[in-house]
Amino acid sequence: MFFSLNSLLLALVLSAIVLGAVVLGLLAGRALARHGETLKEPLGIVQGALLTLVALILAFGLAMAVSRYESRRAAVVDETNAIGTAYLRAQTLQEPARSQSLPLYKLYTDAAIRLADTVPGSTAQKRVIVVESGLQRRLWRLAGESLAAQPDHSAPRLYVDSLNAMIDMQTTRVSALNNRVPFAILLVEVLGAALALGLLSFYLALLSRGVVTVLLAGGLITLVLYVTFDLDRPTRGLITIPTDPLVALRASMELPPAAAAPRPR
Repeated sequence: MFFSLNSLLLALVLSAIVLGAVVLGLLAGRALARHGETLKEPLGIVQGALLTLVALILAFGLAMAVSRYESRRAAVVDETNAIGTAYLRAQTLQEPARSQSLPLYKLYTDAAIRLADTVPGSTAQKRVIVVESGLQRRLWRLAGESLAAQPDHSAPRLYVDSLNAMIDMQTTRVSALNNRVPFAILLVEVLGAALALGLLSFYLALLSRGVVTVLLAGGLITLVLYVTFDLDRPTRGLITIPTDPLVALRASMELPPAAAAPRPR
């Protein structure tokens, strides 16, 4: 549910749930203010314990979102290195495999950059993956032909290893993009925060104090929830996965190959 919302709508939904609970708690507390002496002690114990529990849940959820964000950033760097290594080693192949393979790496890097702009699990992402898979098959066929033509040479063997690593990194990156914090945990965070702040505002309203404080706390909790969700939306939110390494690699491919074509023996 939450992952399908755009950034503005997500912020509005979270604000409505959390701040709505705060307002309801304030209204209920003022309506029952005459019973304040009876409710004050048990509510104080319950809301204090619940706030502690919700703080732990929020910290746990934020830590999970941050770790997944870091793994996605690392996957971009690792895939860039894998593509770059395979591209460099493709320059050491004999013709015609060399001249046929190098342009395919430009197309493959373009597809890898486009992958960063697609929503995980969407039709657009599946199309990019299909394009990458097709390019992988073409590159693998050329690598097989090069290895068959020179079975005793080290260059084709090294190239096959690097190409295989590049193909594996695509799976790693796609898996990282699709790996999100479980929806159940995020739902518990939102509902738990709303319940805890609702009880806190109810308790403070019974004491006729702290209205501004609890509203500020509600805004802060909403911000923490939004950041947690945004970290887990790598292509849709304000916090995105940078593709600078891939863009820099693609720009370097416009230069002439660093290694000249090897001479036939």
